[in-house]
Amino acid sequence: MTRIAVLGAGKIGEALLAGLLASGRPAEELVFTERHPERAAELTERHGVGAVDVPTAGGSDIVVVAVKPQDIAPVLTELAPALRPGTLVVSLCAGLPTALFEGALPAGTPVVRVMPNTPMLVGEAMSAISPGTHATDDHLATVEKLLAAVGRVVRVPESQQDAVTALSGSGPAYFFFLVEAMIDAGILLGLPRAVAADLIVQSAFGAARMLRESNDHPVILREAVTSPAGTTIAAIRELERHGVRAALIAAIEAARDRSVELGRTASVIIPPGSAGQQN
Repeated sequence: MTRIAVLGAGKIGEALLAGLLASGRPAEELVFTERHPERAAELTERHGVGAVDVPTAGGSDIVVVAVKPQDIAPVLTELAPALRPGTLVVSLCAGLPTALFEGALPAGTPVVRVMPNTPMLVGEAMSAISPGTHATDDHLATVEKLLAAVGRVVRVPESQQDAVTALSGSGPAYFFFLVEAMIDAGILLGLPRAVAADLIVQSAFGAARMLRESNDHPVILREAVTSPAGTTIAAIRELERHGVRAALIAAIEAARDRSVELGRTASVIIPPGSAGQQN
C-alpha cells in the first residue's frame, strides 16, 4: 500500500484527492491536512478521507504539497523533522523551485515540481513536472501516474517551469476572460445572456477538441473559418488593430515574471538549511 498525504485541501488539493479516489485508489491510502476544522470535517464526510496534522503526514510514502506559496514556510518547518527518509515530496506550489524544498527538508529528499491548473477540478488538468536534484526517472513515473488521474502530464526542465506557470498554470483565466468579453459582446448585439453564454462556451469546447484531435496548426484552423471579405476577417482585423496578440504576449510575460518573483521571495523567507537538515 502506498500512503499519500496531501498538504493543503484547497480547490487543487481536493481535486487531486477526488481524482485519485475516482481512479480507484482506496480512501484508506489517502490523508490530507487542513488548517480549518470545519473544512476538514466537510472533506472527510464528502470523500471518506482522514484529516491529519503535518507531522503525521510526514510518515507517508508520497507527500503532495498543495499550499499557497506564501504559506510554505510554516508547512516546511513542521514537515522537515517528521519526514520519513525516502519519502517523495511533490510540490504543486506555483513559482517555488525544487531547491527551496531540498534546502529546507532532510538531505537527499527527492522532490518533483509540478505546475497543474484548475481544470483538474473536472479531470482535465494540464500538469508539467520537473525533477529536483535527487528525483529519479522512477520518481517522475510515479508522479505521472498520480497526475494521470486528473488530466494530462508533460515533463519539462525546471528552467521552463516559470514559463509553464504563465502559460498553462494561469492559462484557464485567460480563456475565461476572453469568454467573458465575448458574452458581453453578444449582449451588446442584442442576445440574451444565457444564449450568448451557451453559444460561446460550446464554441470554445468544440474549438478545443478540433485543436487536440486534428493536430492542425491553429493558423490552419483559423484560416478555414476566414472567408475572403467575410465576417471573420473583419473581426480579425479589429483584433490586430487593437493589439490583442501583443497584449496576450505581454500578459504571459508578466505572469512569468511574477512566478520568478514568488520563487525568489520564498527563497529569502526559507534560507537553505533552515529546517530538517539535522535529520
